[in-house]
Amino acid sequence: MTGIKNTAQQQFWSGDPGQAWVAHQARLDELHAPVAELLLREAAPEPGAHVLDIGCGAGATCLQAGARVSPGGRVLGLDLSEPLLALARRRIAAAGLDTVTVEAGDAQVRAPRGEGFDLAISRFGVMFFEDPVAAFRNIAGLLRPGARLVFAAWGPSEHNPWFDLPMRVAVDRLGPAEPGDPDGPGPLAFRDRARVEGLLEAAGLCSIRSRAVDTELPLSGGLEAAAELTQHVGPVKRHMRDRAGDAADMTAILEGVRGVFAPFETEAGLRVPARINLFEARTG
Repeated sequence: MTGIKNTAQQQFWSGDPGQAWVAHQARLDELHAPVAELLLREAAPEPGAHVLDIGCGAGATCLQAGARVSPGGRVLGLDLSEPLLALARRRIAAAGLDTVTVEAGDAQVRAPRGEGFDLAISRFGVMFFEDPVAAFRNIAGLLRPGARLVFAAWGPSEHNPWFDLPMRVAVDRLGPAEPGDPDGPGPLAFRDRARVEGLLEAAGLCSIRSRAVDTELPLSGGLEAAAELTQHVGPVKRHMRDRAGDAADMTAILEGVRGVFAPFETEAGLRVPARINLFEARTG
């Protein structure tokens, strides 16, 4: 693959984690649907617009943006994960959307190709940059003057039980995780809005604003769906690997996960509280 600087994340998302996201795409899209709705409502892509979707994954936000920019517009999705991009291409073909294309690419280093995008969006796709300032500076170079960058990132873990509670259960069973850089590439790297606003300013973007939005993440499959996702996607799987957990440990952790998520159960399935950081900035 050419044009990739962030090779560690490319290898990660093209390996087993990416395959797990492919296998569980439908449930993950359901879980993240309120965030996609929030993002697209804020970004408001219009007919005729040229939109860049950063970290597009399996294509959910590409498909939604593609429907909104027709006629005359187009959406380009960038991602590092070959398995997720392959799924995105199948979904785009099935939807018959000729306004949408996806390609393997690293937004940190992708060279401008004369597109002059009107808008860049991302749902949980910008927290994995090795060098966020360089990445945002490069993204700004892909946009036309005065264009907008709008993205959603996870807020602090204490306001996001989807991350916090399963990890607490895993730590109770297996012991604490090894200390790491809390601001390094990862899902919670942009939890601090003031820090991220500083990164955007350092990258030369302007009219920067952010806000925290409280929502709920739906999972119609209930506790069993939550346990299934926990087993294959997210911090528990990583902690199991790091602490050499076995099948008995996983069984105990999943039982604990069912217990901690039980308060969020409704007749329609789980409704897990979440806090999303929503950011907007413009090119000069």
